[in-house]
Amino acid sequence: MKYMQITLLALATLLTTSCESTAKKNTISDNTSIEEEEIQEPVKLSPQELSNYETAYFASGCFWCVEAIFESVRGVKEVISGYAGGSQKNPTYEQVGAGATDHAEAVEVYYDPKEISFTQLVQVFFGSHDPTTLNRQGPDRGRQYRSIAFYKNAEQKKIIDTYIQALKDQKIYDDDPITTEVTPFTVFYKAEDYHQDYERNNPNNSYIRNVSVPRLNRFKENFGDYLKKSTH
Repeated sequence: MKYMQITLLALATLLTTSCESTAKKNTISDNTSIEEEEIQEPVKLSPQELSNYETAYFASGCFWCVEAIFESVRGVKEVISGYAGGSQKNPTYEQVGAGATDHAEAVEVYYDPKEISFTQLVQVFFGSHDPTTLNRQGPDRGRQYRSIAFYKNAEQKKIIDTYIQALKDQKIYDDDPITTEVTPFTVFYKAEDYHQDYERNNPNNSYIRNVSVPRLNRFKENFGDYLKKSTH
């Protein structure tokens, strides 16, 4: 997988087991107690408080990983794991994970545009995954793990399209085609409660240790200026 670091202007450089196979409700794999590590509970905002912020939607592989990455970014107030990009109503994790729907694992990002822009969130999106691997991200394979940048209006679409063209023009991925779908946002379905903050709540899970945490750390190395002070 190619990783690159991305400059504030445009760009320059910026996983084992699968996300689905390790999911267990309220359990930790490897027979290790979660109590061995102290987990700092973040301050949760109410729906009314969250309504004061803008939302953006992305899909780039297992949502446990993607949620953790965006939650480390300054200006991001909350990230919700869920499903988007398909037509089926009220999908379940079992349905999506089995490829029985058109949905992808996605995240809903609540952010303060005074602290971080949509353009910068697009930079975070492309800088934290490989957009050239069709229907796959790391060990996770299937359309439910495809790369999607959702837009809510023409301005957001232009930002995404312009950024993709810049990646192509600068041959960031050589001649490998970018397979990211640029899709109008329609509806987002929140995933089951045990998926929320999964990386934080399940630090001993083998997938989290071997895939999610390394992916987050690579992102942090390349996007230090975008991180919240507490995540440096």
